[in-house]
Amino acid sequence: PVIQHAIRRMDAAGGVSIGASHNPAEWNALKFFTREGRYLSSAQSEELLDIYHLRKFRFAGHDGTGRRKEEAGAIEAYLDALAAEFPLEKLRRFRVLVDCTNGTSGLILRRMIERFGLQLILINEALEGRAFVHEPSTTKKMAELQLAPLVKTVGADAGFLFDIDSDRVTFATEHGEAASEELVQVVIADEMLERGCGRMVLTNLSSTALLEEVAARHGGQVVRLPVGRQAVTDALAGYPMEQVAVAGEGTGAVMMPQFPYVYDGIAAMLRMLERMERRGQALSELIADYPAYSILKGKIPVRTRFVPELFDELEQRWPEARANRRDGLRLDWEDRWVHVRVSQTEPVIRVICEQRGGTPRRLFDAVMDLVRSYSE
Repeated sequence: PVIQHAIRRMDAAGGVSIGASHNPAEWNALKFFTREGRYLSSAQSEELLDIYHLRKFRFAGHDGTGRRKEEAGAIEAYLDALAAEFPLEKLRRFRVLVDCTNGTSGLILRRMIERFGLQLILINEALEGRAFVHEPSTTKKMAELQLAPLVKTVGADAGFLFDIDSDRVTFATEHGEAASEELVQVVIADEMLERGCGRMVLTNLSSTALLEEVAARHGGQVVRLPVGRQAVTDALAGYPMEQVAVAGEGTGAVMMPQFPYVYDGIAAMLRMLERMERRGQALSELIADYPAYSILKGKIPVRTRFVPELFDELEQRWPEARANRRDGLRLDWEDRWVHVRVSQTEPVIRVICEQRGGTPRRLFDAVMDLVRSYSE
């Protein structure tokens, strides 16, 4: 999130972030931003790839590539923006364990401790280029393994775990119980809708249906989009920002109108702490307010040429379900749904299945078995 703030503040022509985000180091890559600090739209991404593949750019020697300027104040300016939005003095009372996953959150949160006196206990703080302490994934499973056992041990009020570039976050309660990463967007949507900060929640087809229930409490509306940040960027261009309460996905990546076009895990953490402080509730009490949903996620390597046949067979297997092929195939029933789609970041088919009030294990296993039959 720091680079996106810096692009706008410096009136830069754009920006490039280097990293693998929530993926292992071998997936290190480039992430591009526009001069407004936005993620590239679908059309802009295609144009960039066309320029690269058609070699429509000017070559230059090492001494002709432009000026290099180090911007030492980028983190400080970002912290200024957070301090203007959040009541950091009130949040000092919380003792918070943070797993930085050897990523950029360590740099940012260390300065936040020094400047604002927050009680943040940082683990895995040192930056590492390759040898991460653990996989930089913000899933419930990762929080159960790496974060939750330590939260109760150190007497923390909450625990948060970040990916490498700090745009995703997940959490564990004061009791040392890991929560689903899906709940990050739910809690923040609830807070923003309650405040009257817009009425629309933008999310993707793979995110929890609990969002519809939360939005309904406040007279809000959920807009479902294809998976991927480009889809959200494209959609945001069609709505005035004041109409949007929150945008995001069930991975722990959330965008708020106060920081437009920025998926910001640190701002998400602060918003959740702020909700705890404002309502006088522990983190476990906040999430206990929501009805129980159970979600299962899996992935299987499948050759993409078999995907149309796979989707056809899935529809034929469950003809009573409402089918949506906007992004892969999503099948909906009254109390459950399943989404099957080709991943944009890995050579796999992803399967996500959710049910209200019970586990969708039977449906999930049946879909996974069918997908697996196309990988053999």
